[in-house]
Amino acid sequence: MKIVSWIVGVMVSLLLVVYVLAFTAFGNGLLQPTIESKIQAATKLDAKLQTFSLSMSHIKIVLALSKDNMIVIEGDYSLFAQSFALDYNVKLEALQALQALTQTPLQGSLHTDGKVVGDMAFLQVNGKSDVAKSATTYHVELTDLNPTSIIAKIENARLEALLFMLKQKAYASAAIDLNVNFKNIHPHHLNGDIKFITLHGKLAPDVLKKDFNITIPRTAFAMNLDAKLHGDDVDYSYLLDSNLAKVTSSGKVRPEPLQVALKYALNVKELALLKPISGADVRGALKLNGEVKGSKEKMNVSGQSDIAASSTTFLATLKNFAPATLQAKIRHLKLQKLLYMVKQPHFTDGLFDLDVNIANANVKKLQGVVTSTIRQGRVDNAYITKAYSFKSMMPRTRFDAKTYTKLQAGIADTKVDFNSNLANFDIQSAKFKLNDASLVSDYSVKVADLNKLYFATERHLKGGITAKGELRKAKDLDFTMHSDIAGGAVDAKLHNDDFHATLASLNTLKILDILIYPKIFDAAIDGVLDYNLVKQSGAFDGKLTQGLFTKNQVLDLTKQYARIDLYKQRFQGDVNAKIRQEHILASLNLKSNTSSIVTKNTKLNSKTQQIDSKIAINANGNPINIGLKGNVSRPKVSIDANKLMKKEATKAVKKQLGKLFDKLF
Repeated sequence: MKIVSWIVGVMVSLLLVVYVLAFTAFGNGLLQPTIESKIQAATKLDAKLQTFSLSMSHIKIVLALSKDNMIVIEGDYSLFAQSFALDYNVKLEALQALQALTQTPLQGSLHTDGKVVGDMAFLQVNGKSDVAKSATTYHVELTDLNPTSIIAKIENARLEALLFMLKQKAYASAAIDLNVNFKNIHPHHLNGDIKFITLHGKLAPDVLKKDFNITIPRTAFAMNLDAKLHGDDVDYSYLLDSNLAKVTSSGKVRPEPLQVALKYALNVKELALLKPISGADVRGALKLNGEVKGSKEKMNVSGQSDIAASSTTFLATLKNFAPATLQAKIRHLKLQKLLYMVKQPHFTDGLFDLDVNIANANVKKLQGVVTSTIRQGRVDNAYITKAYSFKSMMPRTRFDAKTYTKLQAGIADTKVDFNSNLANFDIQSAKFKLNDASLVSDYSVKVADLNKLYFATERHLKGGITAKGELRKAKDLDFTMHSDIAGGAVDAKLHNDDFHATLASLNTLKILDILIYPKIFDAAIDGVLDYNLVKQSGAFDGKLTQGLFTKNQVLDLTKQYARIDLYKQRFQGDVNAKIRQEHILASLNLKSNTSSIVTKNTKLNSKTQQIDSKIAINANGNPINIGLKGNVSRPKVSIDANKLMKKEATKAVKKQLGKLFDKLF
């Protein structure tokens, strides 16, 4: 009996201790600091449990999450029945102080109060709130602490107040009504509906202009969402209507497992309006409509659009939300409208067609064919002339182009055929590797009339040119060129900024003819040019062989004073030049069997066509110095023949003295 009495005594003592700790003011005071520290750890706030009063049937809690944010809970409960009848009152006057708890930047205030009634098996929550300055009521039912039914009604919530609470600027204002009636939200047993209405919506042009540089007219808008839940299905219809854009969508969605069958339509009068949402810096109008059908495993998205005044259709297949295939057609797209949409200068007009057939849209296994055509292309020569500061107007330029691109094994292999009245450009194979963005391409270019490029070259040229070669771009840029020109050949290569060219057996008369220089010398020239594109500087070293002079003023003067015909002599020698932008410093050293022609540091400006040269001619021992200055085509010629004249005068005196001596003796 003593043992039983002892056990009973211990149990009574324990119960007494539990009672004292849990249900008396003294015990509540002992537990309050512990509970407060647990709340602080859970909320990551310096919360204060100002009141903690728990009796056998009544509870009252006053919790200060921060100075201006209070939660009060008070009511009755049954410990044995595990039932509740609690009133709650939440007054959050400074939401910005709760960021550690909400994990979202908020500001402003939020109030809600209501009653929790029921037990652990079934609870009902009835309350009201002023969220976003609304009149909100809600009823929530929980079974085993899991929500099973939600009925909520939000009337006249203010969009601008909601944006303020979310720390966003008042880009728009509107009245919002929301009715939620979920009689059952158990998975696979959905039963209810949602109605969302936005009335009297207005955009704020001043705020949009300041933050996004978007200029829009005064814009009113309204939204309407009506969704019905049945079992696993959600039937919905949605409308966003404004004087700038209209969006509609309707159909059926099954969330789990995902199945969709819906239609959509988008009619945007001004795309710039969507910049805050899309981030795309585009403008203009757009119409788009289509369908979405399928599941997560395979979903088809089809549509048609009038983008840039085109007739565009597409069909994309998604597998697990990743692009799998794509077919698209664009017809009669106007390039000028597309440039306007993407805020690019109007540098061309034309009609653009595109066909896309991507059998595998996986970037690592990309496979398909893309073809495009540009018709009736016309360059805006006035804009190009101004944009590139050309000193003369670019001629009217019309063009057309075709491309064919095959995508396979991570490589885009493109063929290009471009034709214009300035030049024709062709590529048989341009291979672009998608993984490292490297490019290897052949090319050929034909310019029928070089003089049409005067606006860019700033010099008149005669005849045409055809060139071909290869372009490689990876870490470095490498470019090669071969051209049969002027009776010979030019082979060139570019490595990044360094240009190197080899001239083989070019005919000087043909070169001078292309440059529209006086055709005074007929010879074969071989040489090497090295030039840096960035520094615009370089040097040329060449050799002239089998040279014959044609009729020119310099050799006419030489013939007159030296009485020797250099036209009949063949010359060979070296030609060198140093290039500093448009300034050329040239030297020439030509020799025949009996004569020489030498000039050092001849100054030639390739832009102004000015020349300043001193030429030393030794015609069979007869010296003569000639100066050339002025325009290359008609320079002023000066001649210094003092030495020659002195030599001729000495011969004349000797001849006369000889005659005199003959008479005397």
